[in-house]
Amino acid sequence: MSQQTNDFSKWYIDTIQKADLMDYTPVRGCIAFKPDGYEIWEHIQGEMDRRFKETGHRNAYFPMLIPESFFQKEKDHIEGFSPELPWVTEAAGEQLEERLALRPTSETMIGHLYSDWIKSYRDLPVLINQWANVFRWEKKTLPFIRTSEFLWQEGHTAHIDEEDARKETMQMLNIYKEVVENFLAIPVYDGQKTPSERFAGAVDTYSIEAMMKDGKAVQAGTSHYLGTKFAEAFDIKFLSKENKHEYVHTTSWGTSTRLIGSVIMVHGDEQGLVLPPTIAPTQVVLIPVGPWKKNPAIIEKLDEIYASLKAKGIRVRLDDSDQSPGYKFNEWELKGVPVRIELGPRDLENNQVLLKARDEADKQSVELGSVVEKIENELKVMQTRLFEKAKAFRDANSHTHIDSLDQLKQHLADSEKNDTLPGWILAGWCGDDACESNVKDETKFTTRNIPFNPPTEKHTCVNCGKDAKHTVWFGRSY
Repeated sequence: MSQQTNDFSKWYIDTIQKADLMDYTPVRGCIAFKPDGYEIWEHIQGEMDRRFKETGHRNAYFPMLIPESFFQKEKDHIEGFSPELPWVTEAAGEQLEERLALRPTSETMIGHLYSDWIKSYRDLPVLINQWANVFRWEKKTLPFIRTSEFLWQEGHTAHIDEEDARKETMQMLNIYKEVVENFLAIPVYDGQKTPSERFAGAVDTYSIEAMMKDGKAVQAGTSHYLGTKFAEAFDIKFLSKENKHEYVHTTSWGTSTRLIGSVIMVHGDEQGLVLPPTIAPTQVVLIPVGPWKKNPAIIEKLDEIYASLKAKGIRVRLDDSDQSPGYKFNEWELKGVPVRIELGPRDLENNQVLLKARDEADKQSVELGSVVEKIENELKVMQTRLFEKAKAFRDANSHTHIDSLDQLKQHLADSEKNDTLPGWILAGWCGDDACESNVKDETKFTTRNIPFNPPTEKHTCVNCGKDAKHTVWFGRSY
């Protein structure tokens, strides 16, 4: 039995440690990002940031410490985050008059400031994003996927009316979907969260949901329409064209370093990390093989290839260390480098290199004259191939034939007996919170979202058998 199948969590931890992406720290649930791990985030960040700016958003930064009284202003918000909040109670040897929370998210601080910044309809819309760290004191942690401190971006916008705010909410969800699918090669289901799963204080929450190789779900991004709830709580009003004071409509939306964990869990294999070329810190590694030290022409040729790839903007490394070729092959495979190029004396005689794609078993012979063009093409092809593989896996583990709780329980029993993944199920839901809760209690399956484009419509509630109001994805999640 493969390690991925037998103990996915152990495989995951082994993979990120062997790939040298992170390290543990003395503070529970807080990790150090090593250079390769942080560079992956930088590439994700760069792609997101570019798209944000193209749609008129600007970056700002807000304080990490938030007064306790701010949370009391929005009742649902404090109830949703209270169990996870770490507090600062003392500074410079003195007790603080008011406790300060390490931000779990910034709606309250930003709401307080927007009430001063926004005065007139001419000030709207306000389109601001911040890149920051946040804290949620998790009981159960897993590097990148769920940590007590993590990195993210959070967008906070204010609009003149509901129509404009809802348009913003959906625009940002679509940007998330495009980045995760096209840049990270991870297929997602986009849709609306059920009331019990929506963001604390939101009117509506929308999400993209991704399936990991163990069949569990990761919420890969969320976008929230907040209505006037936070505007009322923080008195964010503007003078309209009709000379009336009105509350703004706000949104918030975010993705985090959880995306790094998702990439690892979606694309990794038994050998370790497999990175999409778009985010790989090293896209191509050049390795001399055979008795190359006695033949300077080999390194000269690799230097030439290196320079050509660099000129094309490709992130390339030349490994001319003293380690054996086998050691190097294994090390760079563990790091998930998309393309490996091998060149030895015999290859040089034959005017070729050997190309090995990280996700393919076989090597290809490539003429030296066309090696740069071939590498460029292979990086593009691999990106598409990884998405198609992930989509095929997700589709094979997305089940649409289950219509009752008994059928779901039987499905879970069969999965355990046959050692197969339970995956996700598409099922009907009547809209009653009690039915949703009972499915969770009985099976540990939670609602992922109500998809915008379900593969089929469901007509009966999976729990009670009454008419379904919604067709919903259910699955176990991180």
